[in-house]
Amino acid sequence: MKTKHILAALAIMIAGLKVGYAADTKAMTGTVNFMTVITDSKYGKSEQEQLENIKKQWTKLIEETDKELQDVSTKLEDQDYLDGLSPEAEDELKAKKQNLLQDISKYQNQLYQILNQANYFFIQKMSQNISKASEKVAQDKKLDVILNKEACFYSNPKIDITTLVITEMDKNFESDSSKNEASMNDASKNDAVKNEVSKNDASKSEAAKNEISKNEKDKNSIVNPSEENKVEKEAK
Repeated sequence: MKTKHILAALAIMIAGLKVGYAADTKAMTGTVNFMTVITDSKYGKSEQEQLENIKKQWTKLIEETDKELQDVSTKLEDQDYLDGLSPEAEDELKAKKQNLLQDISKYQNQLYQILNQANYFFIQKMSQNISKASEKVAQDKKLDVILNKEACFYSNPKIDITTLVITEMDKNFESDSSKNEASMNDASKNDAVKNEVSKNDASKSEAAKNEISKNEKDKNSIVNPSEENKVEKEAK
């Protein structure tokens, strides 16, 4: 009897799973190629350009330090050059070489850490931008689910919406760029107004000081009436 109840319960569960599976298979799905979005979208290109600029700056610093190190090493290997130095100067040159070696190692470690951190925030930011664009595309195309194509073992090319997502992301990029530019212009205008106000205040203050100084001179130049009479009597 118990066995029959168990089998009946299992049958109900299986039927429920089938219904659930059938419902899931009706869900409209799209896929997005994450790497393609990074390389082709304006957001991705902009972020990659910033990363490349950071890398170039640090690489230039490392190369310049390495060039200086090679120059110092060449001098230390030149016995004729060393013979013309005092013991103190030779010690300073050796110390400089050690400092340059430490600097190169420090710069390389800093570059590694900076790029790792920048890449982390880059992926995080791109994921947010892709999610925002995907939501808009899903609404327009009546999609229920949008997946990262790289997370699928297989997906039908017909459900690939990467191009649509990139198009939507580019629209968002242009909108954000316009807002940032407007914000920068407003900030520049505010700074210009502040400078003009400050300049006017300074001019007014200087004019007021000059006026006060002039009035004081005029007062000092006026002869006291009693003094004026005294001067006239002495003249007679």
